[in-house]
Amino acid sequence: MSAETHTPPPAERSPALQSLNNFIFLSRWLQAPLYVGLIVAQGVYVYRFMVELWHLVLKTTSLQEAELMLMVLGLIDVVMIANLLVMVIVGGYETFVSRLNLEGHPDQPEWLSHVNAGVLKVKLAMALIGISSIHLLKTFIEADKLTDKVIMWQVLIHLTFVVSALMLAWIDRIIAPPKAEH
Repeated sequence: MSAETHTPPPAERSPALQSLNNFIFLSRWLQAPLYVGLIVAQGVYVYRFMVELWHLVLKTTSLQEAELMLMVLGLIDVVMIANLLVMVIVGGYETFVSRLNLEGHPDQPEWLSHVNAGVLKVKLAMALIGISSIHLLKTFIEADKLTDKVIMWQVLIHLTFVVSALMLAWIDRIIAPPKAEH
């Protein structure tokens, strides 16, 4: 004998309440222009990357190793910020506005199939840690030009990002623990 679960039909709603519900749900589309704006910002970063790359190529023979490393770290920083933008644009749109319906698409990012607000926050926090790490590495390379106070604050800010990411991941795990595998 199997137990059947029966879900009752949704309660009848007044047309006014249903219209309000539809209007509220439709309001998510107000975020779409924000994502388009982030795509424009990403284009600005692509331009910035190309300008910095061109400067690197032109100055290659005259750069000291530390200067070369700082310029390359600057390029990596731009790429990491662009990656962060992609996560926010694609993940945020998919989570809060509308499904992208990319199932089976050869270029679908692996993480997109299990993205939700909690996962997105943790991924963004990890990206911020990566960006902060690049800035901290630049700081250490130029440590002789900076005060101890500036270096201390940058390390503390970086550690704050790390602790925040750990807390976000821990909270996400508490709220949505991983499913047990059989």
